[in-house]
Amino acid sequence: MQALVHNQYTTSSASMGVHDGGTRFESTPDEVGGDDRSTHASMYQETAEPIDYEYKPIIRNPAPSAIGGHADRDIWELQNVTQTSKENILDYGPRNSNIRVEGSLHTPVTIGIMDAIGVISGFKECDYLFQWARSTILSQFSGTNEQGLDEELFRLKNGLQCLRDTLPAMYELIDRAEWRSHKHYVAELLPKLRDGVYDAEDLLDEFRWYMLKVKVDGNGSQSSFMDFFNSVIRGSFNKVDSIQKRLDNISMHLRGMGLHDITIRFDKSVRPETSSFPDETKIFGRDMELKQIIELFCAPRNSSDAHPKRQKGNSALDVSTSTSARNQVGNESRISDLLVLPIVGIGGVGKTTLAQHICSHEEVESHFDKIIWVCVSDDFDVKRLTKEVIQSCSEKYATTENLNLLQKIFSDIARTEKLLIVLDDMWDDVLKENRKHWNRFCAPLRNVLPGSMMLITTRSPQVADKVGTMDPITLEGLEDDAFWKFFEVCVFESGSSSNNDPELEHIGRRIVPKLQGSPLAAKTLGRILRMNLQVAHWNDVLESELWKLSQEETEILPALRLSYMYLPFRLKRCFSFCAVYPKDYQFQKDRLAEIWVAEGFVEPQGDTPLQDIGCEYFNDLLNRSFFQEVHGKYLIHDLLHDMAQKVSEHECFIVERESDFNDIPPNVRHLSILFGGDIDNASLLSLYHLTKLRTLLCEKPLANKKTPASLMEKWLSKLLYLRVIVCDSTNELPAIGNLKHLRYLQILSASPFKSLPAEFCRLYNLQILRLEKCILESLPDDFSSLICLQRLESHGFQCNSRFRSFQRELYYEVSVDVANGEQGSAFRCIKNINQLGELVMYNIDKQSKEHAAEAQLQNKKYLEMLNLSWYGLRSPEDNDIEVLRVLQPPTCLKILLLNGYPGVSLPRWSASSLSDHINPSEILEVLVDNANDITGIFPVLTELVIDKCQNLSCLEHILHPDCVPAIREITIKDCKNLVSVPAERFGDLRCLEEFTVQGCPNISFRSLVAPSLKRLVLGRGDDYSYEHSCGNFADNIDCCSLTYFFLSSYHLTSIQLQMWNLPALEELEISNCESLTSIIGQSGQVLKNTGGSRAFPSLASLSIVWCHELSTMDDLLAEDYIPAIEKICIKFCISLKSLPGERFWKFSSLRDLEISGCGRLSWKNGFFLPSSLQRLALAQCGDISAWVPDCLENLTSLVTLEISLCRHITSIPGSLWSTNLTSLENLSIENCADIVSIGGENAISEIQNVWITGCPGMEELKRPMVRGKRIP
Repeated sequence: MQALVHNQYTTSSASMGVHDGGTRFESTPDEVGGDDRSTHASMYQETAEPIDYEYKPIIRNPAPSAIGGHADRDIWELQNVTQTSKENILDYGPRNSNIRVEGSLHTPVTIGIMDAIGVISGFKECDYLFQWARSTILSQFSGTNEQGLDEELFRLKNGLQCLRDTLPAMYELIDRAEWRSHKHYVAELLPKLRDGVYDAEDLLDEFRWYMLKVKVDGNGSQSSFMDFFNSVIRGSFNKVDSIQKRLDNISMHLRGMGLHDITIRFDKSVRPETSSFPDETKIFGRDMELKQIIELFCAPRNSSDAHPKRQKGNSALDVSTSTSARNQVGNESRISDLLVLPIVGIGGVGKTTLAQHICSHEEVESHFDKIIWVCVSDDFDVKRLTKEVIQSCSEKYATTENLNLLQKIFSDIARTEKLLIVLDDMWDDVLKENRKHWNRFCAPLRNVLPGSMMLITTRSPQVADKVGTMDPITLEGLEDDAFWKFFEVCVFESGSSSNNDPELEHIGRRIVPKLQGSPLAAKTLGRILRMNLQVAHWNDVLESELWKLSQEETEILPALRLSYMYLPFRLKRCFSFCAVYPKDYQFQKDRLAEIWVAEGFVEPQGDTPLQDIGCEYFNDLLNRSFFQEVHGKYLIHDLLHDMAQKVSEHECFIVERESDFNDIPPNVRHLSILFGGDIDNASLLSLYHLTKLRTLLCEKPLANKKTPASLMEKWLSKLLYLRVIVCDSTNELPAIGNLKHLRYLQILSASPFKSLPAEFCRLYNLQILRLEKCILESLPDDFSSLICLQRLESHGFQCNSRFRSFQRELYYEVSVDVANGEQGSAFRCIKNINQLGELVMYNIDKQSKEHAAEAQLQNKKYLEMLNLSWYGLRSPEDNDIEVLRVLQPPTCLKILLLNGYPGVSLPRWSASSLSDHINPSEILEVLVDNANDITGIFPVLTELVIDKCQNLSCLEHILHPDCVPAIREITIKDCKNLVSVPAERFGDLRCLEEFTVQGCPNISFRSLVAPSLKRLVLGRGDDYSYEHSCGNFADNIDCCSLTYFFLSSYHLTSIQLQMWNLPALEELEISNCESLTSIIGQSGQVLKNTGGSRAFPSLASLSIVWCHELSTMDDLLAEDYIPAIEKICIKFCISLKSLPGERFWKFSSLRDLEISGCGRLSWKNGFFLPSSLQRLALAQCGDISAWVPDCLENLTSLVTLEISLCRHITSIPGSLWSTNLTSLENLSIENCADIVSIGGENAISEIQNVWITGCPGMEELKRPMVRGKRIP
């Protein structure tokens, strides 16, 4: 262990003397507090002789400073310095001070000194502040005082620079320590190291605040800077030196444990080697995947057509052969003749288990000459892997180290034997250096024997995409019934809970949803539960968070943690921070990226805006499956959230109940309060003891009322390191000018305050200000002092004489009521806000075109969203179109919303109608009505919403493909006089994905051809009146990419589905079609002549409700027409008489069937159901008693059964529940007057949730019988 010897103002990690010119310097101990140096050295008196190091600049790159412009960014290489170099002393600093650095804890390593937000961004800003301090403050002193203060300023400067330069090495050390945090001694020190790094960042960030203050206030900053100066370096407590010593001490201990020597790779104890032999004899819930892969691997094929058809871009497994493997697989990673099938999924989901069962299947064993299993892990070493392949084939140890010879042997084997090569547990390192190692490994496989295959397992979708030649098999959690059976095996030795305490089973079923179908999670909890089969223990487990339970290194959270470990350090910080949000939280990418920037997690990259880099971080995490996209919002898988909470347990905390206030870690940095009930004031006040807090999220009202200003004021007087504040609402903003680190402030709900306090303008670091539902009457006079502010969002500005705006780089998001204030004042106010990003204008009615022209919207080159809203309904006036004409948006607009516009037509805006700097008076002279002059009007517009424009009749001009070439979403609502939409031209809108028309009863279009369209909504499902239908449309609907189609039309009498081309349709909803009498139209012809019809091969969900005139659906409900159907819902079709119940059993994928409110139905031909069914709901569906309960006998997968208002059903035998319906968890029988028996209460005792009411004849039960939860 090398010694650390340093003085009060130096650091071990960054030889201290680095500045813009790259000069290094040394100083004698006497000149800088020698006693301190010797004392510190004595701490390490048992260590070896000190060794000097120096930093030498090896790369110089420009990087943006955190303030503006660029700072030189140096990358330094730590190199060992010989004893003779100790005499190499270069003069730097005040007088003749020299500082000697005689040792370092850091091994030689190349370190990029990061320009992180919250850490001093560069030496130039540092120099600027100290030059100011010397020239301004020292001029007030003389003689000895001046010299002493000058030296102390110098020491402060160098101490801060050294602390700053230490941080990259500390980040690296944290990263290394995390790889060994499963070791107790490392786990003890790691939180302390993180805490020290946080403190260092906060101190450096406070210094940065003073730099900003000097930029704003100049000489007015003297007093506050001297306060800072005195607090960090003068007196008995030296903050800089104290933090530096803590970091050095902790890092010395960690390095003493050998962390500087470890290879950044998994510890074998954490990630044991796998083999092709499965641990379990039976696989649960993967029968379909197992069968499909085996069929894919073992399908017969000749030597010329050797490859199966599961090519990229084809989501379904298909075992038919193709004509050319090379034509099938258009993948740039294809460097061999071997097809590669990836199995991808999060840790613990069962990828390796599935691969093992494939390898051990007798059909696979007989099909391939050799099955080669290689456990790759995170060490994709070509030579090692090639050796293992050869050894698996020849059963002899490959002794040569010559890669060429090894690959020749490998190639000979591949040419002569049909191989199945399994590469288990591949990680992202295979993609390094542009997949060089992967290509090298595959080089011998260019001429493999036809029929050979490769199977890989990986957690990384990127690996699956880059090395796979076929669409991956993506494993999700097990289905509920299969997972419960597996869970029983893990918990109960008998493999069944039926022989155990029913109360334990009840608790177990409540535990299971927390595990998200993860087999490894089931094993983990199974072990914990099996240790103690007592109800109290099981309840403790039920009430505990998964991440708080003790787990072995190979169990679920340690396994998931491996994915986290492989992240770059910057992404680790970003992801672990997300633990401050609750499970199932819906993240918005842009908002989260802004908060990451505010927290200091985002590193600059050239001139790229930091928020854009933050969004890149998010996309990277998304691509690595740490986030899941759901309807434009993003979620974190529950198990990954548990893992995030585990790795951040000392830094992030969520208060979900009042008792949690007692468990908050004292050094917590990020806190979220989710408990929205009446919270005791003492609990809330206790937060001000959390003095190191950086993040405070209160997204729910505290004590069911607005957060009192007095409470916030007490918090904010103590929580001085806050960077992010999000709160529901507050009566007024307290004085928060002392929050030097604050960068992000958001108030979610309407709050009564109308102005910002003057102290607000001291928040020099503030970047984002969101007052989403607040209306400001004025901004403070010194608002321009917020020199880092990038975005201001407010529900409204009262644009009057008191409102001030500033010409500076600020992204405004504002709403303005133009009717308030004097005539035209709102438009003049908007004119002065050049950085307008999002604008909502209310009450445009009765405004003159002269006043509207003053807004000069077309000059707003940053405007991305514009919402123009008129008040109420009235007759059109000539002035309406002229007002809208002069409010023409700029070409940079991305979202346009017109609400309540009273005009008959829209103005024919054109790209040439307004110039960039045109006079308001000249705008009125520009009247361009040439319909052809539309190219490039809105080249980047992606979303258009036209709502409640009751007099509008056509949209031909604005929906021209040349006008909106990038449009992605079009929504038209409640325009009752609209008759024309150019849907026939939608084929030229190449980006169009969503088209919605609601409440437009007179609209019609001749055809709809839109190849890119994915979502189509015609009509509104919540109202079946004429006014809210979608009008008429043609039979020619050709949308080959459409996945969702909702249809509601008052006029429609028939639907010619056989004429539509919707091959990708997955979900079809037909609702409130009052006049609809037939679907498909040509009865029986679809099944007889599939060449003349267009089936729905991808349709998974079908819903038909409130179609009162519809009498039959026999043609539609055919297995050849909807072969992939999973869900059928038919409700409230009161004239419906016929359904083909006799062929429902042929829908082999059907999981959910609901038939209700169809009292005229006849079931004379039968009612037979597939065994795949998981939910069955029957209510008022005619006399079905002839087929119930017999139709239930084969429903072994049924989880939920609901029977309501079904007369004539008299009994269900008790044996059915335990013998046939073995997966049933939810049972509801309501208002069935004729039923008398279901076998007694004991027969249904194993069913978790039971709700039986309104059955007067069922005397065998206590009426009503309610157990568990009611089925929603």
